[in-house]
Amino acid sequence: MRVDVVSIFPDYLAPLDLSLIGKAREDGLLDVRVHDLRDFTHDRHRTVDDTPYGGGAGMVMKPQPWAEALDHVLALDNPSGAKPHLVVPGPGGQPFSQALARRLALEPWLAFACGRYEGIDERVYEHARDDLGLEVSVVSLGDYVLNGGEVAVLAMVEAIGRLVPGVIGNAESLVEESHEDGLLEYPIYTKPSSWNGRDVPAVLLSGNHGAIAAWRHEQRLARTAARRPDLLHASHATGPDGVPVDITAATRGDVPELAVLLRACAAEEAVATGSLDVPALHEGLDEVSSALETSQTWLARSAGRLVGAVRTRRSPDAGDRWEISRLCVTPDLDGSGLDRQLLDHAEDTAPDGIRTLTLEVGAHRTDALKAYRKAGYRPADTPASRPGTVVLAKRRR
Repeated sequence: MRVDVVSIFPDYLAPLDLSLIGKAREDGLLDVRVHDLRDFTHDRHRTVDDTPYGGGAGMVMKPQPWAEALDHVLALDNPSGAKPHLVVPGPGGQPFSQALARRLALEPWLAFACGRYEGIDERVYEHARDDLGLEVSVVSLGDYVLNGGEVAVLAMVEAIGRLVPGVIGNAESLVEESHEDGLLEYPIYTKPSSWNGRDVPAVLLSGNHGAIAAWRHEQRLARTAARRPDLLHASHATGPDGVPVDITAATRGDVPELAVLLRACAAEEAVATGSLDVPALHEGLDEVSSALETSQTWLARSAGRLVGAVRTRRSPDAGDRWEISRLCVTPDLDGSGLDRQLLDHAEDTAPDGIRTLTLEVGAHRTDALKAYRKAGYRPADTPASRPGTVVLAKRRR
């Protein structure tokens, strides 16, 4: 992954040479380049700001240095004419989250624009989008205001960079971290087993891996409920008979189980439509695994059992369209409402800038068509990818 950062304080980004991110740079996994915005000014004082039109306190960063800086970034070592995803830290942007970090980690090239003072002239965003053809995302590190974007960039680059394959030596350590699946991490302990009158929970010393897994899951739920109850609404649904259903991001370790579920659901569709032309019916492990690289798959588990899944991605043809696909639920849970929970979750994960939600369904699946209509979806003008299916769409609120 290539990362370009433009700032008036390039030395602020020096910590990116340290720790795992620094090692990833040495190993060639991350190509991080820092540019001084003042290098693109043309006056003696290297001025990058001026007073705001309309009055008001503070100063605004001028458009001309930013335009030249972006032109420089696009032209530097770029014979193919590729374009980065431009990320601008700012308190008025979409919240930075682990899910967003995962999406950005799939990008081959990110550019960060570190604003200062009252911010960057709005015409810079318009120039980047309309004239340079860049995807532009304004992202907020939290509900507070910093002096500039550099602190946010340090945090974002570390959060995104550690998800790039090879940066973290043991990839399994990423799976159960806080926010990976919407829940906080369980309490952790190390030796000695008794310290200062406090003992490690006995279950962790039992050697019973099933009991340990159950205890850790209970602790994650309890900790999330106590510290971040707002997370439970999106990540922790209630299934049939009150059994908790956890909706989590799929990993490569889930591929074999996921492939079986997708094929089972595809077989049902093939029977209902009388056609074997159902893509999921012919997908092997390699296809299911490669889909994790180009889209986000969400899994629903009840008591550890995989009971449903849904796939999401930003449309490669239209950047303002969110594609929902491969929504499936185990046959014994048909009618339980789990399919609607997965659909709601897929919609909720759509990033800012998405205007339309779409999904494709068999034209003869009357029950599914009725359910999607109830959820607000209507037939779209978009051509279906295969015969016997119809594309449905709804405007995002």
